Amino acid sequence: MNAGKMVEGKVVVVTGAGRGIGAAIARLMAQHGAKVVVNDIGVSLAGEGGDQTPAQDVVNEIRKAGGQAAASYDSVAEFSSAAKIVQCAVDNFGRIDCVVNNAGILRDVIFHKMTEADWDAVINVLLKGAFNMCRNAADHFRKQESGSFVHMTSTSGLIGAMGQTNYGAAKLGMVALSKNIAIDMQRFNVRSNCIAPVAWTRMTASIPAKDPAAQKRVEQRKQVTAEHNAPLAVFLASDAAKDVTGQVFSTRKNEIFLMSQPRPVRGIHRSDGWTPQACAEHLLPALRSGFYPLDRTADVFSWDSI
Repeated sequence: MNAGKMVEGKVVVVTGAGRGIGAAIARLMAQHGAKVVVNDIGVSLAGEGGDQTPAQDVVNEIRKAGGQAAASYDSVAEFSSAAKIVQCAVDNFGRIDCVVNNAGILRDVIFHKMTEADWDAVINVLLKGAFNMCRNAADHFRKQESGSFVHMTSTSGLIGAMGQTNYGAAKLGMVALSKNIAIDMQRFNVRSNCIAPVAWTRMTASIPAKDPAAQKRVEQRKQVTAEHNAPLAVFLASDAAKDVTGQVFSTRKNEIFLMSQPRPVRGIHRSDGWTPQACAEHLLPALRSGFYPLDRTADVFSWDSI
């Protein structure tokens, strides 16, 4: 491996790569020697419309810089169309080595006003879309006994956010998807990891700043460009990360965090078993001090990105 080219010769598919974080990852993958499939159907944040320009623009940028890239305009939300994205890599570059599941849409609304359509649209693109991409790539990875998945998750799921029940559920679902893929496919030298990114993008710009504190966060967030998230994704796709799997990271400008995974905090036992009344009288006072507050991302990451 060329010391300056972390993913030299690898074939990488990046979904939702026409703009923002996906485009930044695609460009850096190419700079580090990867052949990149830039997948983007060019829809609005809500998943409407369609435009081939964003993906083609990124492909043109990569080629102009001397890299190799191909555009894909198929949707991750349908299993058969996700298969075409994977096949695009094989047809153009002969193989596939990494899938970066970055495609996403937003349908933010307070839960009691959320419609079934709001829920289904987000779950289909984020969670089902990630499954579709992984499952279609898995056959190739198994046969070649190598491969890497990088899933872009969110603190909306890891911690919590207002008005993002659908988005948070899908993003946390991606974490469980990743961990279980890592377990099932370890025997084939296939790795799977998550990144919860932070950046000022078209997606975050759409979230309204309703108070002075939120407006201040917005101004600070504008300094955190999408490019800050790309180096970790390139590393995770590389052979240098061959021993890294089943992990969840978060990136904030120049900070990288390893995120915790659910484990028992403490336990209690009654030899005669439990009743509802015993839960009230014994469980509640014993465990209450360990309860998690209704934190949101800004409560846990209470400082500006560094």
